[in-house]
Amino acid sequence: MKKDQMPTGRRMVLRIAAALGATTTVGLFGLGREGAPGTGTAAPPARPSPPGTPAPTAPAAPTAPAGPAPAGGPAAGPAAGAANRPMAPSPYRLQPMTSHTPPRLQGARALPPVRQRPFLRVSGAGNTMVLTFDDGPDPRYTPAILGILRRYGVRAMFFVCGEMAVHHPDLLREMADDGHVVGNHSWSHPLIPKLRPSRIRHELGATSEVIERSLGSAPLWYRAPYGAWNRHSFEIGAELGMEPLAWTVDTLDWKEPGTATIVGRVLDGAAPGVIVLSHDAGGDRSQSVRALRTYLPRLIDEGYHLTVPRR
Repeated sequence: MKKDQMPTGRRMVLRIAAALGATTTVGLFGLGREGAPGTGTAAPPARPSPPGTPAPTAPAAPTAPAGPAPAGGPAAGPAAGAANRPMAPSPYRLQPMTSHTPPRLQGARALPPVRQRPFLRVSGAGNTMVLTFDDGPDPRYTPAILGILRRYGVRAMFFVCGEMAVHHPDLLREMADDGHVVGNHSWSHPLIPKLRPSRIRHELGATSEVIERSLGSAPLWYRAPYGAWNRHSFEIGAELGMEPLAWTVDTLDWKEPGTATIVGRVLDGAAPGVIVLSHDAGGDRSQSVRALRTYLPRLIDEGYHLTVPRR
């Protein structure tokens, strides 16, 4: 036997060792790429944001940007059973955790940025205007307003209070069925800057829950009572997936100034991008109903397109 020839048995041992080494190398590269599925080694779960943490700030934009899925992915591997057990649900879903993210946020839409001021106007082509109604729904006046809007094929926005909405889910569904936008106007119509952050969360969060239970999706817009905003309301609104919307023209119909006065204020303030504030609850709103019946066809005749903003 020549010196450079190995015994058959020794060659076989070296071949087996080489094969084992190659298999181990493939497994290690697979672990680096896949996070150890099926290897018995769990990748550490991402740490969820603590309660109350504001959503990351992004440049202002008129529509909510599509973005990545919410932070905090599930752990992988069989050792992650404890990490994947359902967490105790948050009362108002302020944290979009992986296991308790509302369906509308699961990989479909990024949370909006935290604004420093509400939207006062809308952008759009032509003579676009938006009609908004606050404080309802009220079975005495809301159905009449819905009927007028339906007659002219106009969509509007209704910013509802939770303490009213919880008793009239049928009116919420009628709004949505007619193509109107249902927004959040807090639960009890308080002065937001006077409240602690926890109370603001309750006012906005509880109302969003009522709307979501009735319509199947949470609201995308909110309005502070009295137009009184503060930093906490912007932060908490963004955490709930909502954009803040104010107004351009205030009819002051809550003062009951007379039908003709309300009509005059709307027609005098009409312009492209204008948002009109009226009310369908909170008092005697018969003047508001009569005024809508008068100024709506006149706005249409003047070439205005009454619609709702997009998100």
